[in-house]
Amino acid sequence: EVHLVESGGGLEQAGGSLRPSCAASGFTFDDYAMGWFRQAPGKEREGVSCIKSGRGYTNYAHFVRGRFTISRDNAKNTVYLQMNSLKPEDTAVYYCAPIPSCNSDYVPFRDFTSWGQGTQVTVTS
Repeated sequence: EVHLVESGGGLEQAGGSLRPSCAASGFTFDDYAMGWFRQAPGKEREGVSCIKSGRGYTNYAHFVRGRFTISRDNAKNTVYLQMNSLKPEDTAVYYCAPIPSCNSDYVPFRDFTSWGQGTQVTVTS
């Protein structure tokens, strides 16, 4: 059973930094691309960044490109999201998930239901 535990969010002022992490279990982590998603109140969940299984290729949504950096540690089954130059519009609950592929239009697996509890990121102006 897929189990995802996000942590490392928090309250930060605009311009600050946070580094959420996501610990995964229940599947062969090395075999899967991983994606970060976020959901703000009243909005649909959206993709933020993804990384291929081999760690080489990454992709970023336009609204975080140049500010966020995704990375993964396959030995620890963990994916990270370094968030710099935070903006109030980054406020959301952040989730991770294994994804079919990492590209500009990445989405979760169809019928994926094993979402973690997410980690809240709140950025004040």
